[in-house]
Amino acid sequence: MRNDKPNLIVDKTFQYALKVLDYAEKLYAMKRFALADQIIRSGTSIGANVWEAQNAESKADFIHKMKIAAKEGDEQKFWVLLMKFSDHYPDPGSMIPDMEEIERILSSIIASAKRKGN
Repeated sequence: MRNDKPNLIVDKTFQYALKVLDYAEKLYAMKRFALADQIIRSGTSIGANVWEAQNAESKADFIHKMKIAAKEGDEQKFWVLLMKFSDHYPDPGSMIPDMEEIERILSSIIASAKRKGN
C-alpha cells in the first residue's frame, strides 16, 4: 500500500515537474519542439519514478526506481545546461540548482537504503 505521508523528495520532484512543464510551454511557443519534448520526458520521469518507488515491492525495487530517477536527473541536467548556455533558448532560471538539490537528495536516499539493506 502506498505511503502518502509528506515526503520531501516526492514533493520536490513533483514541484520540479511543474517547472519543467512551464518551461516547456515557453519552448513550444518558440517552436523548439525537440528540446521541449526532451525536457518533459526526462524532467517528469524523475518524479514519476520517485512516486512509483513509494510503492516498491521490495528494498531492491525501491533502490532500482530511485536509481532510475537519478539517471533521469542526469539526463535532465544535461538538457537544461545545454539550453542555459545556448544563445537560442530562454534562461531556465532555478531549474539547475533545483535539479542539483534533487540529485543530492536522491543520492543520499539511495546510499541510505543500500546501508539499511546490508
